[in-house]
Amino acid sequence: MPFEIALPSDGPEDAKKIRALHGAMTAFFSYGYQRTSMDDIAKAAGMSRPALYLLFKNKADIFQAGAERVFQRSAMCLEEVLNGPGSFSERLFQSVDRGMIAMMAKMNASPHGAELIDMKNDVAGGLMQAWHGKSVALFQNAIEVETKASGVDLAARGLTSHVLAELLVDGLEGVKHRVADVETQRTALRQLIRVIELALKK
Repeated sequence: MPFEIALPSDGPEDAKKIRALHGAMTAFFSYGYQRTSMDDIAKAAGMSRPALYLLFKNKADIFQAGAERVFQRSAMCLEEVLNGPGSFSERLFQSVDRGMIAMMAKMNASPHGAELIDMKNDVAGGLMQAWHGKSVALFQNAIEVETKASGVDLAARGLTSHVLAELLVDGLEGVKHRVADVETQRTALRQLIRVIELALKK
């Protein structure tokens, strides 16, 4: 399965929708977005085409619903790890590795990954912007907590927690577009975190 998209808030009434979205993700990863039909999605989900249309109006609607859940799960992972145990730098690393790099690795593993990423920007651009904002806010909060603990005055250094959070997220976006290799992405992530650590060093 390309992505796990069930959410903690899902109830029994969401079972058919989740099944349809899992089927859609499987079809998209197998055939690409453009070549996938509603028949393909219905077949992968183990339901009839009319039953699928009762849940979603078209293929774009399905893609957007799936993307929304993927972004939600990513943000949940970031928040859980950032608020968990471990050193500041390790929590930053693990949150990004699990919540961002792992997500992109699954996309890149598909022969249709580039097309799906383009569709994510076209069909789910608003969702991606919201996810970007949520990610920055989560990192900003973690940096603020660490700043208070260390007693560093970021303003005196011409910095803010928001600027550092944006630096991390924007830096990661640049790395993902430039490098597909996961280990190289992780190395770049360590370097970005080191820059933030130095900014917070008293």
